[in-house]
Amino acid sequence: MPRPIWTGTISFGLLNIPIRLMTAERRVDLHFRMLDSRDQSPIRYERVNAETGEEVPWKDVVKAFEYDKGNYVVIEKEDFRKAAPESSESVDIEAFLDPSEIGPEYFEKPYYLVPTKKAEKGYVLLRETLSRSNLAGLARVVIRTREYLSLVLPRGDALVLIILRFPQELVSVDEYDFPAKSLDAYRINDKELEMAKSLVESMASKWAPKGYRDEFRLRLQKVIEARVRSKGKKVRVEEEEVAPGDTATNVVDFMSLLKRSIDSNRRTPATGKAAKKSSTGKRAGSTKGKKKAAK
Repeated sequence: MPRPIWTGTISFGLLNIPIRLMTAERRVDLHFRMLDSRDQSPIRYERVNAETGEEVPWKDVVKAFEYDKGNYVVIEKEDFRKAAPESSESVDIEAFLDPSEIGPEYFEKPYYLVPTKKAEKGYVLLRETLSRSNLAGLARVVIRTREYLSLVLPRGDALVLIILRFPQELVSVDEYDFPAKSLDAYRINDKELEMAKSLVESMASKWAPKGYRDEFRLRLQKVIEARVRSKGKKVRVEEEEVAPGDTATNVVDFMSLLKRSIDSNRRTPATGKAAKKSSTGKRAGSTKGKKKAAK
């Protein structure tokens, strides 16, 4: 079982639900190593000074931003620390919305939110509430050193966290030319539309993901296995280390917390820029100093 990225909480209102953030994707790409064809020796990549041609040790490597062609400004470690968001192992839900309102281009990467031991009640309460209301939680989460916008939504018995792209990360549709004239301009008649519709309906089916595989990878894997057998080499597979056990939590009075959250009309505060917006009235929220963790 893979290790959790971090162990923290889902927070909304005054409720805090202990969870583990787990990856929901598995990379199955085949990885290759570059070799010298003359003697099959591995090729090593080095950090070389462009002027002297000498190798640069890691201790002398710094990061710089090219603000103009050939002109750089060095960014120190403290500069990155100033820009980094406050480390918070928490999924802070700021609002609830209809997930169908979010275009597919915003969805980037999935994670599973797995409850820790004795946190099942709060987990199931949130999951069922979202499922019955057909809503999802819009949240902010810090993973490693970067803050992300995300969506918390139910999937069967699980809660899934989807990392969302910010609008600035998307290319505007206006930057490309798409056919926007009437159907007559492209000489498309009603009969062609009906025939196309009939073809689509005849090919319609339900989504069955287990029926699809990366055929190229499977064929390439067989080729690699045949090569290994012909060389007389054996592949050693190491077992992954088992993740540590869950931590226990105390019983939570959910009715009291829910009532207090509704009465105070609070929301989990956003971090960073979202906190500034709350002071201008653009986003309702409370400060973290006022929020008490329910354990």
